[in-house]
Amino acid sequence: MRKTHTPERALLFIASLYSDEEFYLKAKEQLIKSFGELLFESECLPWGHSEYYRYELGWPITRRFLTFKKRFNTGTIREVKLVTNELEEMFSVDGRRKVNLDPGYITEAKVVLATTKNYPHRIYLGSGIFAEVTLFYTKGKYRSHQFTYRDYGSPEYLGIFHEIRELLRDTVPLSHPGQHY
Repeated sequence: MRKTHTPERALLFIASLYSDEEFYLKAKEQLIKSFGELLFESECLPWGHSEYYRYELGWPITRRFLTFKKRFNTGTIREVKLVTNELEEMFSVDGRRKVNLDPGYITEAKVVLATTKNYPHRIYLGSGIFAEVTLFYTKGKYRSHQFTYRDYGSPEYLGIFHEIRELLRDTVPLSHPGQHY
């Protein structure tokens, strides 16, 4: 019989998209209330990878990544996605989201995203939430695969995830009783 193991150390991140910074700042405040102090906030990154969010969010669209300081229990990613869905709804205007909040977590070995969209490569977690390994770490760097969103595979985003990985290695102990988000 195989023994079970504690999940690897991880950090929660939220990838946000918005066109009006006021909605981003309000969402950021709520995210901090829900998940604790920030460890990292990326610069504002212009986002033009598709027209998918243009009608809903407005234009031009900005991307920012937020990473939280507390060690993250990877088994709770579904609950985090449900919280971000509620926040998106809270900040909607006339039925249109004004901020898109996509949670994920980062470990030394991978970057995982939570989503409500089902595709063949995603795993169902319950409550309408799916997860996918978006990036995997091998030979000294994160790499994308066939299903990775183009922006997540870009050198700019890979650089951000490498930076967050170093923060993970420097700030999160290998073992920690009572993991939570």
